[in-house]
Amino acid sequence: MKSADGGNLQELLDEQVVYYRAIAAEYERHALPFPGTSELLAALDAFRPTGSVLELACGPGRWTAQLLQHATDVTAVDASPEMLAIASTRVSEDERVRFVSADLFRWQPDRRYDVVFFGFWLSHVPPERFASFWSLVADCLKPEGRVFFVDDGYRTADELIEGEQSATIQRQLMDGTAYRIVKVPHRPPDLERQLEQIGWRIKIHSTSGPFYWGAGNRA
Repeated sequence: MKSADGGNLQELLDEQVVYYRAIAAEYERHALPFPGTSELLAALDAFRPTGSVLELACGPGRWTAQLLQHATDVTAVDASPEMLAIASTRVSEDERVRFVSADLFRWQPDRRYDVVFFGFWLSHVPPERFASFWSLVADCLKPEGRVFFVDDGYRTADELIEGEQSATIQRQLMDGTAYRIVKVPHRPPDLERQLEQIGWRIKIHSTSGPFYWGAGNRA
């Protein structure tokens, strides 16, 4: 499959997985130094992700620990075994958590959940897979299930190896090794409309920094 940027989409997505496996040990040293994180945490607490929660692209488990303050149980999925190992340590192998190692573009749920959560993942879904990803989210939810996500559209000039209009950027590890990944700079109002067009009722809020969060359900 060719991406809208003219490259091979599957190769790009595979490289993105390799990047997140490679960056796992230093991931949190790359955190964006901007305000707004406390607003995301407060919004998630106000949302109250109760019941059975599915976390997509759980990474090193920072959000997993937050979800456990409300959830009965959490299924956390990520394509990086290295990230999952860090996440497992962070939640002290809490028996309420089930970790699943899987590529989200190939994975299918084995049950339905009260809440689906994903943190800083939606911007890594290529435009060509946007609708199919949200179809997966729908398949993961119970009839009255809810969605909550957080993200940002931050990209530096150095990362824009294919120009501002491309969803493909380049990021580096601390040793300089470079990888291509997807980073879609969603604008909250546009993202709200895009989700409405495919059958979702989700309100998206910007923070004081470059972050945003969204919450809602199927229309």
